Order: sequence, then C-alpha cells, then structure tokens
Amino acid sequence: MLYQVTKIVSAPFLHLLWRPEVSGVAHVPLRGPAILASNHLSVLDSTFLPLMLPRKVTFLAKSEYFTGNPITAAYMRATGQISVDRESAADAQAVLEAAVRVLEAGDLFGIYPEGTRSPDGRLYRGKIGAAWLALKTGVPVIPVAMTGTEKVLPPGATVPRLSKIGISLGPPMSFTGDHRHARTRREVTDEVMAAIQKLSGQEYVPSYANSHKARLSDAA
Repeated sequence: MLYQVTKIVSAPFLHLLWRPEVSGVAHVPLRGPAILASNHLSVLDSTFLPLMLPRKVTFLAKSEYFTGNPITAAYMRATGQISVDRESAADAQAVLEAAVRVLEAGDLFGIYPEGTRSPDGRLYRGKIGAAWLALKTGVPVIPVAMTGTEKVLPPGATVPRLSKIGISLGPPMSFTGDHRHARTRREVTDEVMAAIQKLSGQEYVPSYANSHKARLSDAA
C-alpha cells in the first residue's frame, strides 16, 4: 500500500521535472516473476525505474542508502528494497536467497550486475548474482539501460538537478544450466552485460567497477 502511495505521489513530479523517455515497457510481464538487470549510474536509478513501470520492483540497495540521506532511506524502506552489505560475502548470499523468495512469490526483482555505480559513465564487468538467480529459478532476465541519471544526481551531490533521462528495456532473456557451475554463471553474466551495453551504448570495460574505484582512491 505504501509503495503505491509513494508511486502515485512521486510519478507526476518525475514526469514534470525530468521528462523521462521510456521504451520497451511491453517486455515487462503483466504478472509473474522476472529479473530486471540494469546498468547503474546514480542512486536515483532505483527510484526512476520502478516509478516508470506498472508493477512493483524490489531492488537490492547497499546498506549505506538506509543510513545516509534521510529522504533516500525513507524511500528505500517505504518501497520494500533489500539492504545489502557489499563487503560481506555471507550477507550477499543471504540477500540472493531473499531475492529467490521475491521471485518465487511472482514478483519483479531488480539488480545491478556491476555491483556499484559506474565511476565514469562506462559499463563495467558484471558480477554473477543475476546469473545465479536466473539459473536457480528459471526466471527470465530483462536487460535495462538507464541514461542521464548520473547528470541528475552525480556522485557526491545531494540536490537533484534538472536533466532529461531515458529508460530502455530489452526483450526477456531465458537461460538454462546449473547455477552451481562458475563457468555457466560467467557466460550468462556476460550475455546479460552485452545486452545492457547494446541498449545503453556505453563503452564496456572488462574489469569490475569497484576495482577501478579502488585504484582511483589509491591514486588520490
């Protein structure tokens, strides 16, 4: 109920201020589970995408979003997002198991395969969480490309700026195989990232975004 109220109140402002261009919404099933695998440019990605779809989307969100900006934290809790500690492997696995329960309930689950926001607007190598979920549950993956959200709220900014955004959703992708096999998970992940790159037009970087951030931090 709170999710619907938040959506009803927020969606008109989103349309008015950021004039989103959305394509491919028809790829999202009207009922039944699906995994939305998106690139990640801004903390606002988890706000804009759900508000533009007719169904609720449950996202993974780093734990800092629940303890930092009070407005962001309130939105995350109101919309039922799942907090994850990215530094804890045990917590990450527990979150994936929670995601399985979301999908088994017939709902939509959103995930950022890059694992963190892009530090420079490029698309980085995907982690295997989305592939693990798709292989374990048999649920289709819908690739998603966000554009322009990094201009609305760049890293470090606290006040959103006015800038047009885009959201593109691709055809569902179905996969078969054993979720316990590392090579299969890697192949599925790479296919999903290729689909996201095709939608977004981003330059692809064959390394992890968090590793690149660490190198930038060390250099600084």
